[in-house]
Amino acid sequence: MAEAARPDSIDALFARYGPAYRYWVTLTAMMGTISTVLTATIINVALPDIMGAFGMGQDTAQLLSTGFLAAMTGTMLLNAWLVDAVGQRATYLIAMGVFSAASILGGLATGETLLITARLLQGAAAGILQPLAMQVIFQVFPPERRGSAMGVYGIGVVLAPALGPTLGGLLVDSFSWRYVFFIALPFSLLGPFLALLFMPGRTHDGPIRRFDWLGFALLTVFLVTLLDGLSSGQREGWRSDAILVEFSVAIVSVVAFVVWEFRTATPLLNLGLFSRRVFSSAAVVAFIFGAGIYGSTYLIPLFVQTIQGYTPTRSGLLLMPAGFVLALVFPLAGRATDRTPPPLTMSLGLALFALSCFLMTAADTDTPFWTFAGWIVVGRIGLGLVLPSLNAGALAALPQTLLGQGSGAINFVRQLGGAFGVNGLSLLLSDSTQRYAQAFTAAQDGSHTGTTAFLQASTSLLAQSGLAAPERQAVAGRYLDQVIAVQSQMMGFRESFLSVALLFLAALLPTLLMAGAARRRAAAAR
Repeated sequence: MAEAARPDSIDALFARYGPAYRYWVTLTAMMGTISTVLTATIINVALPDIMGAFGMGQDTAQLLSTGFLAAMTGTMLLNAWLVDAVGQRATYLIAMGVFSAASILGGLATGETLLITARLLQGAAAGILQPLAMQVIFQVFPPERRGSAMGVYGIGVVLAPALGPTLGGLLVDSFSWRYVFFIALPFSLLGPFLALLFMPGRTHDGPIRRFDWLGFALLTVFLVTLLDGLSSGQREGWRSDAILVEFSVAIVSVVAFVVWEFRTATPLLNLGLFSRRVFSSAAVVAFIFGAGIYGSTYLIPLFVQTIQGYTPTRSGLLLMPAGFVLALVFPLAGRATDRTPPPLTMSLGLALFALSCFLMTAADTDTPFWTFAGWIVVGRIGLGLVLPSLNAGALAALPQTLLGQGSGAINFVRQLGGAFGVNGLSLLLSDSTQRYAQAFTAAQDGSHTGTTAFLQASTSLLAQSGLAAPERQAVAGRYLDQVIAVQSQMMGFRESFLSVALLFLAALLPTLLMAGAARRRAAAAR
């Protein structure tokens, strides 16, 4: 049966709804994007309350964030096979159904095991949903308008994590941490109704191609063992048998995955995509982009709550101005992508985000609210410039037949960067905090004039408050320990922000390579 004759084909839907169909189907896809990306980051401001409710340690609580990202990364490559097997509409309905059920399960969870399971299911559904939006946009918009469409789509990808902590903080302070699981339900319940009207069905009636179960299993083993090893290494010891075994299994499984993907006729990830220099350069930028957006959204609320004593609501409000600025930047960035070479816009965006993170290295306990908010706005403008041009530039290098696989691959790489970014920054923060704490403690040997003056001032104030002489020294010593702990954490955060800034500056190199390859391809075409 020809595609035009199918009542749920794109041609038939265009005939039914007219040119406005482009925007209706984009809105439908964005319901899934907003639901999943909002849920990915909103949990961060609720972690202290969740840890208190279930008595969870930091390493276990971290799984609520990294587990979601790992599950999302692992299932993202299922998208291309599912779309081929059952069509975009059925894929969307299945994933949204799982996501909604997992959200309800997480909100009603009575134990940490059930809570982590709900987060893993949410992440698995999110991995299937996210590539759909890019696929639909490239199918319904002509090439000269895809940049603008990507700007609209990007609102869901970056605006949701920008506003998520704000909404999460309000919900935690006003109601309970459980409501952070329910916040996305309106979008995830509305999406399926829109999908029944606007999402296209399967494009052909041929046999379903074989799924790469072995590749999927190897990829899952790699992600689970590597991320678990990274999150547990500091607690168990980096040279402990358990951690060394996990890293060894991760290395073996990823090597086996690459070898198998080149040999199988139906690869889960078409590694041939990365032989195209434009696409591979864009993939490197996408990895760094994912690490930056998820890593910074993890660090900033944690910094202001632990160092500056913000409430969850106030820490969420800190990101709100950046969210409103993004709503203005994305359409403009999308139009700029249609008129300028994507690498040019990407370079400007990467430089702005690097500048934002560099400014945050000056943050301390007294940094004003609006100063910090301004730094975040600079970075979010940068991210807003990067995303539309990154997606458009990556997929423009591919033929129409590879758009589905390319969309899944670029989203996969971005989410992989997010999973490693949160894990890596968590490790760096913990390690650098301990390093500074040891250095500061070693300096308190009685010969340090600053320490002596601090203790004398503290005991003097305690004497004025009426505290007995024998207790003054002990209380002053405990206060000094608290000051050292806060100072060590603050320096750890500064080092983490600096590392993100340097990482984004490094991303300028593959962007330049991407520009050079695009110019050579254009010259060859002429």
